[in-house]
Amino acid sequence: MTERAMQEPTLLLLTALADAPRHGYALIQEISAISEGRVKMRTGTLYGALDRLLQQGLIEVASEEIVDGRARRTYALTEGGRGALATEAERLRAVAEEAERRLAAVRPTVVRPAAGSAKLAFIKVRGAYA
Repeated sequence: MTERAMQEPTLLLLTALADAPRHGYALIQEISAISEGRVKMRTGTLYGALDRLLQQGLIEVASEEIVDGRARRTYALTEGGRGALATEAERLRAVAEEAERRLAAVRPTVVRPAAGSAKLAFIKVRGAYA
């Protein structure tokens, strides 16, 4: 049996840590950049996900320091995290390639109603209407 697909917050967190260790605020900024602003991870969601990933052994605490009187942890991917991210990237690549192959194989044509008709237009794909 294959493993379940990675949830998007996990994928984004691991991706954000793939090239360098980062602390919480930097992770929030990086996730926003990776998703082109589509995902704005809240602090509670972030730290809950980080705790889960720590327990799963996908990330580790790279360093801890006190900044402005507050503890700041910097997180990094473990080898297991790198492997999980690489596996998910390959799964996504395979799905995207299959989607592109299928889209290229069938060029839908729009069947338009006669002028003045109140009927809807349908897309004809392989002899069937969608």
